Amino acid sequence: MNAERQTTAWALIALKPPALPCVVTMTRVAPSNGLDDDNLASSCKGIRDEIAKWMGVDDRDARVKFRPEQRRGKRGEYAVEISIVGAA
Repeated sequence: MNAERQTTAWALIALKPPALPCVVTMTRVAPSNGLDDDNLASSCKGIRDEIAKWMGVDDRDARVKFRPEQRRGKRGEYAVEISIVGAA
């Protein structure tokens, strides 16, 4: 298991998975100008897989909408912020 997946699993272990349907936003934070769309999606793939595993669904499940986003961080700041919101 790579470091991103393992860290994601540890962050979620004490939490209860949400009811479906839901929207999962994964925000990549880095001090760069950002990635293009395909590289952004790729950079979030391991995290997406681990969240889906924690939720007990396949990452292609239509009840879960995964949204990769990004924002510029401070120098030396690297993180991924995860937000899970139930769909209306």
